[in-house]
Amino acid sequence: MFAALSTRLLQHLTEQNDWSRDILLPFAGQSVALNMAFIHVNLEILGDGSMAVGSGNLSPEATINISPSVAMRLMAKDPSANREVTIIGDTHLASELAKVLGNMKWDYEDDLSRVIGDVPAHQATTFAKNTIDTIQDTSQNLAEMLVEYWQEEKPLIAKKIAVEKFNAEVDTLRADVARLEKKLKKLTAQFE
Repeated sequence: MFAALSTRLLQHLTEQNDWSRDILLPFAGQSVALNMAFIHVNLEILGDGSMAVGSGNLSPEATINISPSVAMRLMAKDPSANREVTIIGDTHLASELAKVLGNMKWDYEDDLSRVIGDVPAHQATTFAKNTIDTIQDTSQNLAEMLVEYWQEEKPLIAKKIAVEKFNAEVDTLRADVARLEKKLKKLTAQFE
């Protein structure tokens, strides 16, 4: 049942993003195993350039392994997270599939309009977007406020300049201890 629902969703997204077929069409008949924490999915590329969730019986041409922390960073659009994704096998296939999946957009307003009508769907979508924007702005402001509070009022987080000063002092101490050790070795060598 999961495979059938996932395949319908992938087919629907492919219809809404028909540009993706041109990218995946050269890989028709191939599959990619996607392993993300406890989720293991085989994505098959069909003859028309769309995708389907396949059975685990196929031998995939590529395997993509993503840790949970990297998955969260990818969802947050962290560009450095891409370097931490492990690809085994056909890297060209895996990168093209990742490009398609990363750039697909779901036109949820269009889907919602089929259920409740155009005007209510537009209003609901606008309300949802505004709500999400407000939550993001509030979260950002709260995070900045907490960082400032923890740096200034109740120092739990060190400022960058304080950390750099501490590191420089540790390096100086390490160098002083190394010089002292050398002097001690020379002195002990003289008395032996």
